[in-house]
Amino acid sequence: MSSPRHTLAVSDPVFRAVYDSPKSLPGKERWLTPEADVRRLERLLGLEQGTIGAPLWLSGSQKDCPDCGRLISWLDIVSSALEHVHDKAMIASVILGEQKFVNTEAPRAITGLRCKRCKTSIRSVRSFKCHNWAYAKPALLEQIQRIEAQQAKT
Repeated sequence: MSSPRHTLAVSDPVFRAVYDSPKSLPGKERWLTPEADVRRLERLLGLEQGTIGAPLWLSGSQKDCPDCGRLISWLDIVSSALEHVHDKAMIASVILGEQKFVNTEAPRAITGLRCKRCKTSIRSVRSFKCHNWAYAKPALLEQIQRIEAQQAKT
């Protein structure tokens, strides 16, 4: 019987112990989301350019999409999540908020992950994280309200 999958809110000391070092990520490869994808991610979420300043890490057995060769990044993770799981405000809160989260699904592949370019299913990514630098709460609230207002218009 497999264990349930969880993403748990944790304290800063637990987060640092588990996730502060990229070396703690599972998988043979560890890499950063390219700057261009971070900017595309901001546009996708309806954030102002330059809002995301923290490094967005990934790890797994392969960095590139097996079909089109595109470097897999947080852009793929977020676009996949927006299609099936989460809304923009929730994802922005995770990336920009003060609360830290630890994904306890590893070592399984991330469910539902698809390449942004060619839509190929990606099974090689094991984990992802951002060094969630303390973001000012009023500024975060402003970004979330902006996203929600945009969603209400569509």
